[in-house]
Amino acid sequence: MNVDNIILFTLFAVVFAMMIWGRFRYDIIAFTALIVAAILGVVPTSQVFSGFGHPATVIVAIVLVISRGLLNSGAVNWITRFISSAGRSLSSHIAIMATIGATLSAFMNNVAALALLMPVEMTVAAKANRSPALSLMPLAFATILGGMVTLIGTPPNIIIAAYRGEALGESFGMFSFAPVGLVCAVVGVAYVALFGWRLIPVSDASKSPTADLKDIHGYVAELAVPDKSPSIDRRVADLDDDAAEAGVTILGLIRSGRRFPGGARREIIQAEDMLVVDGPVEAIDALVGSLKLEFVDRERVKSDSGSDLALLEVVVPRDSRLDGRSAGIVGLNRHTGVALLGVSREGRKFRERVRQLSVRAGDVLLLIGPPDRLTDAANWLRALPLADRGLGVTQHGRAALAAGIFAIAVILASVGILYLPVALAAVVGLYVIFDIVPLRQVYDEIEWPVVILLGSMIPLGMALERSGGTALIAEGLVGIAGDLPPWVILTVLMAVVMTLSDVLNNTATAVIGAPVALEIAQRLGADPDPFLMAVAVASSCAFLTPIGHKNNTLILGPGGYAFGDYWRMGLPLEIIIVAVGVPAILLFWPM
Repeated sequence: MNVDNIILFTLFAVVFAMMIWGRFRYDIIAFTALIVAAILGVVPTSQVFSGFGHPATVIVAIVLVISRGLLNSGAVNWITRFISSAGRSLSSHIAIMATIGATLSAFMNNVAALALLMPVEMTVAAKANRSPALSLMPLAFATILGGMVTLIGTPPNIIIAAYRGEALGESFGMFSFAPVGLVCAVVGVAYVALFGWRLIPVSDASKSPTADLKDIHGYVAELAVPDKSPSIDRRVADLDDDAAEAGVTILGLIRSGRRFPGGARREIIQAEDMLVVDGPVEAIDALVGSLKLEFVDRERVKSDSGSDLALLEVVVPRDSRLDGRSAGIVGLNRHTGVALLGVSREGRKFRERVRQLSVRAGDVLLLIGPPDRLTDAANWLRALPLADRGLGVTQHGRAALAAGIFAIAVILASVGILYLPVALAAVVGLYVIFDIVPLRQVYDEIEWPVVILLGSMIPLGMALERSGGTALIAEGLVGIAGDLPPWVILTVLMAVVMTLSDVLNNTATAVIGAPVALEIAQRLGADPDPFLMAVAVASSCAFLTPIGHKNNTLILGPGGYAFGDYWRMGLPLEIIIVAVGVPAILLFWPM
C-alpha cells in the first residue's frame, strides 16, 4: 500500500463516517474531501473539477428537469385518476400503487414518482380509515425497485453506464438494465404487496401518524392592542418569544380594518391594532394576560382556519431549505407570509417553540397562511405537499406533447442515432420552448447537492482506481471467497455494495463500486458486465434504513416510522433481490 492509497482510504473512511453521522450534508462532505485530496496531491490539478462535466453528472441533472416537465404537463397524472378507491383490499391496493410507482420511476426520477403518488396514497388511506404506514413503505420501495429497469431510472445506473463507456469503450444502453431490473422489480413488487406490508409495525392501524398534527391547530383569534399594552412600538416579529412562551402563533396584523399582507413581520405595533393569533384557548388567554391584550369579541374566536387562512401539511426532504435548520433561522414567515404551526416527527408532534426547533429530513410540517401563498411557501422550502391537489387535471393540454418529445428522444438514443445526454438535453430545450417547464423552474428542479456530490466523488473514485486502491479492495473480496466459483464472488460483491448503500448515498456507493467490480472481473478473467450489473442493482437497493435512499426519508414522517422499522420489511426484500438478482444476472449477462 503506497502513500496515495493511505491518504485516499483515510479520506474515504472520513467521508463514509461523516455521511453516516449525518451532521453535515453529503455534498459538502464530498466537496471538502475533493479539495483536501487536491491539496494533498492525490487528485491531479487537471482533474479536480472534471467530475462536474462528466456525462453521468449531466444526465442526472437533466433527468430531474424532464421529470418536472412530465409532471407539469399532466402526462403522468391521468394514471392516478382510477386508483383513489378505498374499497379494495389492502393487498390489491398496494399492488396497484406499487406497480404504478415502479412503472413511473423507470422513466422519471424515482423521487418525483413518489412525490406524485404519496399525496394520493395519503388521501386513500384517510378515506379507508387506516394508517398510511401500512402502504407508504411498500410504495417507496416499489419506486426504488422500478428505477432499476432503465438507464435513467436511478443515478447508480447512469454512473455504471458512464463508467463502462470510459473503461470499456461502450456504455450500457437505455434498456440494458431492463432484463435484470425488471425481474427484480416484479418479484420485489409482488413481495411488498403480498407479504411485506404485513411486517410493518403499526400500533394503531386505523390512525394516521399525521392526523394528530392538524389537532395542533386550535383557534384563530383577533386580539386588540389597548393603549397600555407592552407590545406597542415593537415589531410583530419581536413578539415571537412571548407568543412561543404562551404556546401561540402570531399570524398577522390588522389596522383600521385592513389586514396587512403576509405576516406583517416588520410592522411596528400601534394602539388599537389587532393581532391575529392561532392556538388553544388557554394559550391565547395566557398571551392576552402577558401582553395586556383584549379579546375583540370572543365570538370571533374560530375553531377553523378562518375565511382567509388555510392549512397545508408538507414533508421535508433532504436538501430542503429547512433541513437541519429552524423556521426562525430561514425566515419562513418573513419570506412567505406563511407560519409554521407544528411539526410531526416519527409520529410525535411538537408545537411549543417550533420556530426554534431544528427540522430534520422526514419531518412533516403543518403550515398556515393565505391559500394562495401555501403552495409558493412549500416550493420556497423545497418541501413536498401531502395534500392531493387535483391530479386528474392536465396543464395546458400538453401531456401528449411532453410524453411524445420524451419518447422520441428515448427511441433516438436507444437506436444509437443520438448520444443519450444530447437527446435528453434536447428534450429539456423543447420543454422550455413550449413552456412545459418555465425557464425559471429549470435551475430550481436540478438537485444541486447531488450534482456537487457526483462532481466531487467521480475524481476521487478515479484517483482511488489510478493509485491501485480499487485493486486492493478487489483483492480482498476475491480473497474472502477463496477458490469458490465466480458466482459466489459476484454474490459477495452484491451483498457488500448493498450493505454500503443502506448507510451511504447510493450515488457515492456506485462511484466506488464500479471500478472495484471491473477489477474483480479482470482478476477472475471474467466478463466485467455481470459484476457491473451487480453493483448497479445493489447500489439501488437500500431498504434497511431511512437514510439509504431519499424515498425512504420522505415517508419517515408521513408514515410515522421509527428508524428501526425499515429493516423488518427491507431485510427480506434485500435477501430476495440477491436471491433472484444473481441468477438473473448470470442468465442475461453470462460470465
